[in-house]
Amino acid sequence: MNEMLSRSWRMLALRGVIAILFGVLALAWPDLTLLAFATIFAVYALLTGAVLVVGSVRSRKSNEDWWLPLMVGLVSIGAGVVATIHPGLTAMVLVLVVGANALITGVLDIATAVRLRKTIRNEGLLILNGVASIAFGVLVFLFPDAGALALVWLISFYASFSGILLLAFAFRLRAKTKGTSKMEKDRRTIPDRRMAAAHP
Repeated sequence: MNEMLSRSWRMLALRGVIAILFGVLALAWPDLTLLAFATIFAVYALLTGAVLVVGSVRSRKSNEDWWLPLMVGLVSIGAGVVATIHPGLTAMVLVLVVGANALITGVLDIATAVRLRKTIRNEGLLILNGVASIAFGVLVFLFPDAGALALVWLISFYASFSGILLLAFAFRLRAKTKGTSKMEKDRRTIPDRRMAAAHP
């Protein structure tokens, strides 16, 4: 279990950092063009997908739910590929791709959190991230023709908020990993002490 938690927190932390960078970069670029935004989103989606796919494949032997982050990664890669192959997408289509990616990954994040509740506590942060992703996706589909500036602000806020939640959850997992390692070390130490006491 310790190996699974170790891989999980690193994967989530990387995903959170990438999301925050995407949100900050999109917001800090005042003259962001549609092509530039498509490029930034493609890099964000491809990097996120790559981190999840590699991490889930590596943990397939220690984690029976490894396929859930794999699905999230494949969805992100798919969205990134669409934005890469068709950089001339209209603003509405690109926004719908971003929204669809958020909706699907949000549902899968919640499913992952529900499965993880057997192993860890505080899975509520991942559920909250899933809910935020779904809410963002719904807003995008309800108002796809909102102003460009409003959409950039919305997407930037969502990415940054999602990244912060993922980082917070990752560090919770990291603390759990250290706690598990200490317990396992204590279990090994106590029998050794008993044996030493029995054989002076």
